Amino acid sequence: MAPSPARGAPPAPGPVTAPPASGPVACQAPPPAHGRGRPCLITRRACFCASHLYRLPELDDATNHERFGPCSLAPGHGHNYELIVAMAGPLDADGMVLNLSDVKHAIRREVSEPLGFRFLNQVWPEFDLARPEGRLPTTEALALAIRARLAPHLPLVGLRLYEQPDLWADVLAGPSIDPMEAFLSIRTHFAAAHRLAREELSQAENEAIYGKCARPHGHGHNYLLDVTVRGAIDARTGMVCDLAELQQLVSDLVVEPFDHTFLNKDVAHFASCVPTAENIALHIVDLLSAPIAATGARLHKVRLQESPNNAAEVFAETPQLDMRPAALEALAAG
Repeated sequence: MAPSPARGAPPAPGPVTAPPASGPVACQAPPPAHGRGRPCLITRRACFCASHLYRLPELDDATNHERFGPCSLAPGHGHNYELIVAMAGPLDADGMVLNLSDVKHAIRREVSEPLGFRFLNQVWPEFDLARPEGRLPTTEALALAIRARLAPHLPLVGLRLYEQPDLWADVLAGPSIDPMEAFLSIRTHFAAAHRLAREELSQAENEAIYGKCARPHGHGHNYLLDVTVRGAIDARTGMVCDLAELQQLVSDLVVEPFDHTFLNKDVAHFASCVPTAENIALHIVDLLSAPIAATGARLHKVRLQESPNNAAEVFAETPQLDMRPAALEALAAG
């Protein structure tokens, strides 16, 4: 038996162990050089000018005009298009997802130069209406065609194409994305007044909650309203839905009833519901969902901007909230 150490003698030295790890500093690997391997999403903007005509050869003049309005008038009309391309991937050794020079040249080669100052109906085979599979070069159909040309060259997440500031289309990219699906958005506006107050509360209690917005005589805003619908584009018209019909629905059900009103008193719903931006947006979703579904599209989102500093967004497809893609957020900020 080994002799026990004398009383008061220090214990025999044992194996040296590291102190227990504590805090975020312990055992951390150094960050990768220049961020290599870390994921990031980037956007690139490009512009081009082009013209198009909405006119199907199988329809007579009267029917074309009925369906497409002034857009059916020869020789067509033009737009200053703005394209936002979203791409994603891990950073390389130089700290980039992609060399932006390569991105710029790919977009110029595949999109800006072939389309710039051209008549879109005659540029790409997708828009050759003499072919059974040909379709009109609508905003959403053009976005799909651009995606098809950029996808082999760039790690696309999605792209947004503005035909004008109050009309744009979004398409996403990826193996699980419906190749014919697009998001179409329109922007409109209305002016209205409101007062934020709950009738069951005193003025002092309302002011404690809503501040100046609870003052008895209310105040007004110039509201900006974005309505986004989602669906597969029609194989011939190239449309997610009838654009004129969508614009008319939004005008008839929202803009005309809300414009130049005192919402609390002139819109029945807000007699018993505080007209915050959130509640106005929710009510607009309730008003539009079924009528838009009748057009063959689905209401995806309503965004109501109350002021330059305040906005509310409601995603109408509640079961689809997981599909609220980061790509669309990036495109919106692009």
